[in-house]
Amino acid sequence: MKKLVELQKMIYPDLLESMEARFKILYAIFLFEPIGRRGIVEQTGFTERNIRNEIELLQTQGLIKVTTQGMYVTEDGKVIINNLDDFIREFSGVTTIEEKLKEIYKVEHIRVVTGNSDSDTFVKDELGRATVYYLKQIITKNEIIAVTGGTTMASVAEAMVPLNKHRCTFVPARGGVGSFVEDQANTIVAEMAKKEKGEYALLHVPDPMSEALYETMIKEPSITETLNKIKQANIVLHGVGNALEMAKRRQTEVEIYNKLKDNQAIAEAFGYYFNKSGEVVHKVRTLGLQLEDLNSAEYVITVAGGKSKAEAISAFLEQEKTDVLIIDEAAAQLMLKRKNK
Repeated sequence: MKKLVELQKMIYPDLLESMEARFKILYAIFLFEPIGRRGIVEQTGFTERNIRNEIELLQTQGLIKVTTQGMYVTEDGKVIINNLDDFIREFSGVTTIEEKLKEIYKVEHIRVVTGNSDSDTFVKDELGRATVYYLKQIITKNEIIAVTGGTTMASVAEAMVPLNKHRCTFVPARGGVGSFVEDQANTIVAEMAKKEKGEYALLHVPDPMSEALYETMIKEPSITETLNKIKQANIVLHGVGNALEMAKRRQTEVEIYNKLKDNQAIAEAFGYYFNKSGEVVHKVRTLGLQLEDLNSAEYVITVAGGKSKAEAISAFLEQEKTDVLIIDEAAAQLMLKRKNK
């Protein structure tokens, strides 16, 4: 396969660009069906003229079906998406990166998208689309999906679509962090449920909280009901934060902040702070999913990207809690570079 790819690069250097463009259109139709021409323009960034020409070709090839409600991908089209996706990723060298990461970290499935989400916002959008695409592949029944907050999870919510005619329930993995409402788990699960046409439950508690408030909240019937749903989640979607940045967002006390620095905390997830080796150096008091709860989930999906997150992602993976890792190429390359030193 690799030899064939290299030969094709030499004979037709523009092949990958042409294939990627056509795949991107077919992929957009698959994710957002039924979708109109204007919607495809918005999702791909291509001109309407190019979209029109490609739609005619895809329809002629029997890969899409055009109706008054919008466009759908046919069964033949779905086969093409799966096969072409593998080929393009092999062509671009992304699969090689994935295989190297699998050798280092004990993760069953790794998906790398091209680019750097630190500098290009569309790459974070692609992380969201890749996550939704994976969810469409694995969901075969109504599920409870626990979701953390953060800008990456907000991108997943933005890309969310109905998941194989199943109606899932979305729950926040924890309470609210910081002052940006749009990035908090409650807001994100509500948006996901709206787009997926599913249900959701909210957790109206701060994160972190005092011991006295914790003891009060844990006894509230509405809080207990939501916590029970969270503990039943079979799928967990979460991001990874840089430790000191998250500590600042939480307005952490100076004493704890210095403790994190002294213990070289570099990653944060689920209210836990980790050092380079993945050891927990501090935990905030919070309601919701705890680290040990991840052992009960069938899929723990870690989604993060950007060079700035590479060290933090690597640290969390040392916990060996992740089943699926979806990251961008910039983070993946830096993770490999540091591991090979």
